[in-house]
Amino acid sequence: MSARRTRLGTATRLTAFLGLILATVLGLALTGLLRAFSSQSDASTTRSLVAEVQALARAASQRPAGQSLPVFTDNYLRARVLPDGETLVVALPNGALVGSAGSDALVHSPQLTSWLAGRTGSKTHLTVAHRHYLAVAVPVGSGGVELGQVIAAADLAQPTHDLQRVRALAVGEALIALLAGCLGTYLLLRRLLRRVRLITATAEDIGSGALDRRLRHTGDTDEVGQLATTFDAMADQLADAMQTQRRLLSDVSHQLRTPLTVARGHLEVLARNSASDPDEVHATVALVLDEIEHMKAMVERLLMLGRAMEPDFLEPEPVDLRSFCLDLVDTAQVLASRRWLLPAVPDVVVVVDAAKLRGAVLNLIDNAVRATRDGDVIAVVVGVDNGDVVIAVEDSGPGIPPERRVAVLERFARPGAADSEGSGLGLAIVRAVAEAHGGSVTVGESAYGGCRVALRLPVATGDAASHDVMAVAGEEPTCVS
Repeated sequence: MSARRTRLGTATRLTAFLGLILATVLGLALTGLLRAFSSQSDASTTRSLVAEVQALARAASQRPAGQSLPVFTDNYLRARVLPDGETLVVALPNGALVGSAGSDALVHSPQLTSWLAGRTGSKTHLTVAHRHYLAVAVPVGSGGVELGQVIAAADLAQPTHDLQRVRALAVGEALIALLAGCLGTYLLLRRLLRRVRLITATAEDIGSGALDRRLRHTGDTDEVGQLATTFDAMADQLADAMQTQRRLLSDVSHQLRTPLTVARGHLEVLARNSASDPDEVHATVALVLDEIEHMKAMVERLLMLGRAMEPDFLEPEPVDLRSFCLDLVDTAQVLASRRWLLPAVPDVVVVVDAAKLRGAVLNLIDNAVRATRDGDVIAVVVGVDNGDVVIAVEDSGPGIPPERRVAVLERFARPGAADSEGSGLGLAIVRAVAEAHGGSVTVGESAYGGCRVALRLPVATGDAASHDVMAVAGEEPTCVS
């Protein structure tokens, strides 16, 4: 079996990729720099040679009358002091070559003779005795007659040495820049990926059941820092959801155990008695059916609570709040004989899930009916407070003690004996619907002496033109049924 292929780390691969890019860019820049330096050096040498040639040519054209070109050339070359590395050679009409001091190698060079014999340009590169020269030739004449040629040559040893020095310095600097860039990138990536590995390890621990593991990042607020902070927030939500799920399962098992036990006990008694009494059979069946119906209602409410955690729980739509409340009160009047009140409702259009909000308010109304008697007051009070819509159900019943007003919003909580027949899920569902809308539920004291449960929904804020949320036009008189 072939050995498993070893994969380089992310930091190494990214650093190698960056190094390749940097090496390419630095190589192109270095090549351009050396070409520019070489061209500039060549141009500078050429200008110096041309100046020497032109100076000799001008002096030759202005020599004294009767002085021959060989005599003038010899005198000029003896008196002229040339820059280091430069030499002058004059090709006389008879084909002889006369040069300045140090030009013996050029004068006797076949390459120079061949170039002069068939040259097509005024500049060329020559290699004489393992030395490289740049040569420039200009004709010398008098009265329109060409008498000879002046050749200026420069030894390229020093410019070549300068070019090699520049190349060595540039390559060294490029290597230092490449090394510094790669090393800095590698260290930065290692530091960055170390935090990513910590996030991965923490996620694995949480996946293994350690729900209390957190990153607790307190460093930089860069992208990875924000990721760590968001990860901790997500882990907190996950832990809360798991804890809520466990508590829900515990509550459900506890709440369903009683009706199941009751139904099983009555069925066992019926089985022992051989079901000889029809009335007893009928009573047992009715009781079991009642327990089953109670469990069915409880399961449906639990399913509603579970659905409230899903992102697509709501199906919002524009709802006219005044018509919505009037319809609610008309529906609620058939539940019991109470004194139903609906104070003036603002003319507001809100974007909510009408069905779920209706169910939540009817839950509050049902609780109010259970807590009151015939002739007591039940009021649906609606208003707009600081941009939020507040829908409150108030009654004149016994109310809820202040110390229990927070607890009654939990699942399976019962505010008192008057509500003992309920499932204890009504207010929990109301809170779930309110929170799904981004709102909240508060329990307080009613102006009528009983309990006041209010839903605060932040649906009346924002851009009314784009969301059709808020269009308050005034209030109507109180509606009393």
